[in-house]
Amino acid sequence: MLNAKTRWQLAACDEQRAAEIAAKTGLTPLVSKLLVIRGIDTPEKAHNFLQPGPEQFYDPFLLDGMEKSVHRIRQAIERKEPICIYGDYDADGVSSTSLMVHLLRQLGAVFDYYIPNRFTEGYGLHKEALAHLHQSGYKLVVTVDTGISAVEQVAYANELGLDVIVTDHHEPPAVIPDAYAVINPKKPGCTYPFDMLAGVGVAFKLGHALLGEAPLHLADLASLGTIADLVPLVDENRILAKIGLARLNQTQNTGLQSLIRVCGLADSQLTAGHVGFALGPRLNAVGRLETAEAAVKLLTTDDSNEADELAQTLDDLNKERQELVQQITQEAVEMVQNQYPLETNQVLVLAKEGWNVGVVGIVASRLVEMFYRPTIVLGIDPAKGTAKGSARSIAGFDMYEALTACKELLPHYGGHTMAAGMTLPVDNLDALRKRLNELAAEWLGPDDFIPLTKVDVAMELSEVTMDAVEQMEQLAPYGMGNPTPLVMLREVEATGMRVIGREENHLKCSLAHEGATVDAIGFQWAHITRHVTPKAKYHVLGELSVNEWNGSRKPQLIIRDLSIQHQQLFDWRGCRDKVDKWKSLAQEMDVLTLLFTPESYALLAAETTDGLRSRLYQIGPAGVESGEQASSCRNVILFDLPKRRDDLQRMYPLLQQAERIYCLFGEPDLGMERIACPGREQFKQLYQFFIQVTQVQKQHLDALARKLKWNRAVLDGMLAVFTELEFVIDEPDHYRLHHSPSKKPLEHSSLYTAWKEEAELATELLLSSSDGLIQVFHQVAQPVT
Repeated sequence: MLNAKTRWQLAACDEQRAAEIAAKTGLTPLVSKLLVIRGIDTPEKAHNFLQPGPEQFYDPFLLDGMEKSVHRIRQAIERKEPICIYGDYDADGVSSTSLMVHLLRQLGAVFDYYIPNRFTEGYGLHKEALAHLHQSGYKLVVTVDTGISAVEQVAYANELGLDVIVTDHHEPPAVIPDAYAVINPKKPGCTYPFDMLAGVGVAFKLGHALLGEAPLHLADLASLGTIADLVPLVDENRILAKIGLARLNQTQNTGLQSLIRVCGLADSQLTAGHVGFALGPRLNAVGRLETAEAAVKLLTTDDSNEADELAQTLDDLNKERQELVQQITQEAVEMVQNQYPLETNQVLVLAKEGWNVGVVGIVASRLVEMFYRPTIVLGIDPAKGTAKGSARSIAGFDMYEALTACKELLPHYGGHTMAAGMTLPVDNLDALRKRLNELAAEWLGPDDFIPLTKVDVAMELSEVTMDAVEQMEQLAPYGMGNPTPLVMLREVEATGMRVIGREENHLKCSLAHEGATVDAIGFQWAHITRHVTPKAKYHVLGELSVNEWNGSRKPQLIIRDLSIQHQQLFDWRGCRDKVDKWKSLAQEMDVLTLLFTPESYALLAAETTDGLRSRLYQIGPAGVESGEQASSCRNVILFDLPKRRDDLQRMYPLLQQAERIYCLFGEPDLGMERIACPGREQFKQLYQFFIQVTQVQKQHLDALARKLKWNRAVLDGMLAVFTELEFVIDEPDHYRLHHSPSKKPLEHSSLYTAWKEEAELATELLLSSSDGLIQVFHQVAQPVT
């Protein structure tokens, strides 16, 4: 067996609807099933999903507050009233601000923008900033990606005579700010058909209303914030991401061109993955470590030299952010190991002075990946006596609900099921940790601490065709709400398995089943090669893609998880380096080593050191003769050959419970003649020799063995049998014939019967094929009834 890294949950699919879509659209059954699983359950919906275009945008004036906002902004433009765009410092806020800068430039407005500092001001509208804007002569403030919770701040702006238009996408509180206008598709009473736009999506809709047509020339910026903010890539978000990525690949935005180059992506076909893992993090990094102004300047400049400098600044800050994340993560891991062990901490609450609050959310995500525990990471401000940080959760533990249950400890908190932010007094940290762990004990069971992977479809390997994979590519761009499809292949074999990569940490092979094959690659999966047998049957989860190489296009599976659900037997019989192999296994995993001779036990006991994770268990005639108490273990090593069937019967329950059995028994130079028990003719031949010579000097036994063409050990065994039966007498320097022995069959010798049993057992265990060895264990070890 080989356990999967995660729990697999196969999605339910309405097969009838999938078949209907396939019949009416010509799509493959695979793609039709994937669509239905995503809620795309009619041919019409399938067409719109696979071919999103600007004609599918909703009327922006369906957004409550849009008409009033457009009127006021146009009025300000006509009157040359200065407008301030008030943004946020994350990638969505930066993209929203930049989109509005380009839009207001196009409209000829008098404007500027303002983004608060994460460290000195924090998120959202601030009275001090509004007072400064008022003193600077601004009459209108348009927020982007912020403002929906700013009830007091907007009231203060009203007192100053500032008109505030709030455009936001976050969850609205019970009380909405009394702004000039509020545009938020989540706002109560708003009947807009889609309420999951990012902040930049709402800004894009404002641009649509102001221009009278969708600002497609700004779709590259809209796609940046939409993808980076992890909103579901469905409906209008999918349209923005799709047309925005197309625009991004041909962008005329000077700053984006520089950013793409500094990411090393100038020659790449940009995807949502590139935005999420390359462009987005660099836009976020500047706001995490400094102010986000450099990011807005980059996305709004027309000066290529300035753009190159700013892009390099963002890249440098991103590297600094990565180093900072690595450092804090390492410190947090040490904290878990030394202070908050997983055995007693189902929720991790980690805090330290000096931890940068701009990156603690990333660190929390890393720790969830490593430990799969709900995790809160906070930076402590000793001057204020407070801790500020971010939380990330796992399936089954609603972080927002948990924090709400601790609200008396948290002056400020907010978030949702899987992520949250909070500020609290340092003195409350221990109480928060204790209460959250109590909640986890109530809400979570053992299985909840095993990561959950949602699988789209189980399919046959024969269904993996170029047509299916190419059609599946139409489902992109992938992201939240439309994840990269995960398919399951059952009972496949892996052929041509080999390790690749500079550090030899990746796996390449072909998966085969009933004549069908597909190439597969597993990044960071090379380690399994030591734990699988050549004929293992795999269950594999993976992502299908097209592999292009030397002009050839073939389907390929990228392995994400795998398991082997049957017992595996590693046939290392007769290997010359069996002690070294035993050591290697015992260093890597917990193993139970079964031994049948005192010599083998003594050998391994002498080799045992503190670094080895092996329990030695010797089975003898009376059961356990020495070693540790036997108990079930996933990995069992058979180091030497059992001599009796009842030895094998005694160890059989341990073999049944094992996931992997390693057979190291058998000596490389051990011929079968040294194992086989002589037949009656050989015993008769030896007895007749004694009748002729009456005695044999022990110093001549080697010569006698050569004369009879027997192995010396075989001759010694036969003489021991004759001695036990009193056919010959063992003298100090010779064997002599008993002149009047009792007539006894060979079976009266316990040595003979034991020898015969050992020989028959060894023959079965050493001569069976690898495939048949397990069956031999079953057949031989079953008690005779």
